Amino acid sequence: MKKIYKTTDQIHILNTKIHNLSFQETLDKIEMAIRDNEQIHHVVVNAGKIVAMRTDLELQKSVNSSDLINADGQSVVWASRFLGKPLKERVAGIDLMEHLIKLSHIKKYKIFFLGAKEEVVKSVVDRYSEEYSPDIIAGYRNGYFTLMEESKIAERISNSGANILLVAISSPTKELFLYRNKGILHRVNFIMGVGGSFDVVSGRVKRAPVWMQNAGLEWFYRFLQEPKRMWKRYLVGNTKFILMVLNERLRFKEGVN
Repeated sequence: MKKIYKTTDQIHILNTKIHNLSFQETLDKIEMAIRDNEQIHHVVVNAGKIVAMRTDLELQKSVNSSDLINADGQSVVWASRFLGKPLKERVAGIDLMEHLIKLSHIKKYKIFFLGAKEEVVKSVVDRYSEEYSPDIIAGYRNGYFTLMEESKIAERISNSGANILLVAISSPTKELFLYRNKGILHRVNFIMGVGGSFDVVSGRVKRAPVWMQNAGLEWFYRFLQEPKRMWKRYLVGNTKFILMVLNERLRFKEGVN
């Protein structure tokens, strides 16, 4: 076991392991890994991903075998409290990404950006180069490639000098890419999936106001922007998640009795 993970501070709910860390504690562990030249495979879980993990066993394995698992969705934090295993707080992937980019500028880390369309990832790299410095950029590539190309792409990233890899590809593709290739990526200290974050940074997608984020309504704001594409993911997925939580609560009560 990696020395920075000699901790049992985690919970298990709905077939998912989640580390019970605050946002700052998560950042501290990442910085320790980079300092000590270790590798952390990080993943975040939300309601939709937990629902998908119920039937996608490969996704479930890739998530639960990760070194560091945070609750990205506020609904997961609420569920943990309802089930009597309260998490400290939500650790949103996009917020973690933004803080890591600032930290990279301060600590002189290098980041590789993988994912999204070519014009989107290029826009992200240009923005951060201008806002901070081109020195934080180890490289970038769009997220369109075949399974046969994976290992070569991973080798390129590993040899880029990157301390951090951000993968902006939809689930479960990004989780499986990191799970399959983390051995090749051994030179990269922190590997993380960031979903649609590049679209937000580039301005293609607007993020919900802070009050909606705090109220657990960020998913609803995203749904309003693209209802035809998002209705199944959020409305159907959230309903399934609620039922899973209620069933888990019922099983727990029956077990107690």
